[in-house]
Amino acid sequence: MTSLFDRHQLGALALPNRIVMAPMTRARGTADGLATPSMATYFAQRATAGLLISDGIAPNRVGTSNPNTAGLRTDAEAASWRQVTDAVHINGGRIIAQLMHGGRVGHESTTGLRPVAPSAVAVPAGVFTPAGPRPAPVPRALETGEVAGQARSYAEAAVRALDAGFDGVELHGANGYLISQFLSTNANLREDRYGGTVANRIRFAVEAVEATADAVGADRVGIRLSPGAGLWDVAEPDHPELYAALLTELDRLGMAYIHLEATTDEAVMLDLRKRWDGTVIVNPSSWLARGDAAFGPRPTDRESADRWLALGADLVSFGRAFLANPDLVERLRLGVPLAEADSDTYYAGGDAGFIDYPSYRHAA
Repeated sequence: MTSLFDRHQLGALALPNRIVMAPMTRARGTADGLATPSMATYFAQRATAGLLISDGIAPNRVGTSNPNTAGLRTDAEAASWRQVTDAVHINGGRIIAQLMHGGRVGHESTTGLRPVAPSAVAVPAGVFTPAGPRPAPVPRALETGEVAGQARSYAEAAVRALDAGFDGVELHGANGYLISQFLSTNANLREDRYGGTVANRIRFAVEAVEATADAVGADRVGIRLSPGAGLWDVAEPDHPELYAALLTELDRLGMAYIHLEATTDEAVMLDLRKRWDGTVIVNPSSWLARGDAAFGPRPTDRESADRWLALGADLVSFGRAFLANPDLVERLRLGVPLAEADSDTYYAGGDAGFIDYPSYRHAA
């Protein structure tokens, strides 16, 4: 039986275990989009993971969703990430840059630009801005001729990411951001080649991946998906058919991996596993029964990780468990208790609740 502590070959990367640190926004960059020494410490502390995935990183200015996040929009921003990738590599780790275009999940006060999206449909919620949460604006619908440029923005950022020392990139196609908006039926009301049918709605995702694979090599490219999740008010009523079609198209490109959130029925997840010939990362933290829990009912733990490995996942990603447990790999190996993160410091800025969580100490 496959174990979390078995090795795995991911493209050119030899992973010492099958534990992945999931991408999580921590808002510890500078106001002008640079990575910081504290971010280098944060990722280096967790470098025993088989693979680290960065915070969501904006590929261009109009795609910036959150303030105080380090970007890959310019060469200067890319250069600031070198301290992070160097620290991870010195500590024996491997790190992927997650490229996150927010689409309509953004605000002019953050970027100076009106957000763009498949259609002029606002998120019925507040979005983060430098002045705190504000109602989401109505985005500008992209003209047909503009869509390819936004798809290429992932490829352009990927080139900068590899120049900055990242070992590869993950396109954020999940959780209601731009790729997810194109996949939907309510944020995407287009009547051109990017809207309407399943074949049209998956087109932007495929073009973004193709452009990125052409730019940096398919074996350095992954994508994260959240079938049927409904986050940021994205509707996918036909998501079993939608994601089956998407994976069929992506599977021919020779990508490094797909990263699936367990946001749909298990039967759909298993069908998607069968449709994908390469590496599958699963994040078991289900969003299906959110209830009153702001961050989902249950973080990934050893039990859910082992279960998904038995169901066919190659790697398992842990999010919240990594926040308060920089030594998560060793804690899972030894079966010792996991510390719980302070949710008040998730996005608070500063080093508290970021780089000050201790490793486990055995009682004398």
